[in-house]
Amino acid sequence: MRTYLVTGGAGFIGSNYIHYMFRKYGDEIKIINVDALTYAGNLENLKDIEDRDNYVFVKADITDKAAIAAIFAENDIDRVVHFAAESHVDRSIKNPEVFVQTNVLGTAVMLNCAKAAWELPDGSFKEGKKFLHVSTDEVYGSLENEGEYFYETTPYDPHSPYSASKASSDMLVKAYMDTYKFPANITNCSNNYGPYQFPEKLIPLIINNALQGRNLPVYGDGKNVRDWLYVEDHAKAIDMVQEQGRLFETYNIGGHNEKQNIEIIEIIIETLQEQLSEDDPRKALVSKDLITYVADRKGHDRRYAIAPDKIKAEIGWEPETMFKEGIKKTIKWYFEHEDWMKNVTSGDYQNYYAEMYQ
Repeated sequence: MRTYLVTGGAGFIGSNYIHYMFRKYGDEIKIINVDALTYAGNLENLKDIEDRDNYVFVKADITDKAAIAAIFAENDIDRVVHFAAESHVDRSIKNPEVFVQTNVLGTAVMLNCAKAAWELPDGSFKEGKKFLHVSTDEVYGSLENEGEYFYETTPYDPHSPYSASKASSDMLVKAYMDTYKFPANITNCSNNYGPYQFPEKLIPLIINNALQGRNLPVYGDGKNVRDWLYVEDHAKAIDMVQEQGRLFETYNIGGHNEKQNIEIIEIIIETLQEQLSEDDPRKALVSKDLITYVADRKGHDRRYAIAPDKIKAEIGWEPETMFKEGIKKTIKWYFEHEDWMKNVTSGDYQNYYAEMYQ
């Protein structure tokens, strides 16, 4: 049985990845989920798999070297999938040091513990061990011109404390691959959306606010462009990179779904109005009149767009979910999990660990 160590598995992308892996592999794998359960970590995301015999949750911070080393000492880890990171740009602008601590130091701890567990006396590494570092397209900076895309060869040019911390962690992984021939890959993905996303991010924020008749905040002129990737497509890509990717390579993962922020909001409003029944009182609340333009974010990158040519050519992955289909699936999920959104927005989700594990 192959054993996976997933960091940040109680977060948005990490929990979706764990669900995907159990759907695909069932009892053929074991997953150890390590999460510090900061504000974005939510064990309610994993309620339906927490009783599996081949799933283990460990509450630990990736900067805690002793805790991470103990996990490697007590388990024969075959794969590391490293999601754990502070990831919200606005929070990074207000408190950059937390991002450096988690994203840079935490990645160094993960690399050192994996290296210590996997390295053989001659400096080579045990057969079949792999470390996958999950990163972001924001490390590349901003695209100014139509028709330009981020490639794996695009120079790094991060603009926010968040993207700078992720660029730093990428460079650490690159250094370990170059110096030690450490068996790793890096993936840089575009903006994800889908189930279990914490409602500080654009799409769940807009869904939640619109259903309550609250203002829908739009930075600047609303024309900043992002490439949107449905989270299950991302989970599939990560699995394929781990199994088929060439060691030491970086793979960009994009959704072929470039949209302006204002377009995203308008599509969400239209989709909500389509999906709400005529007798649902929330239908009257959902309106474009809620759109409210606010002062632009500091250092706000204008456009991101990924060219996933390499991952398609080498591995055969490409996104399967176009945005209008994905947003319908996402909104349907939120309608079916209103208690989840209520618990998250009220903060009650943070009591779940105490109730279940203490």
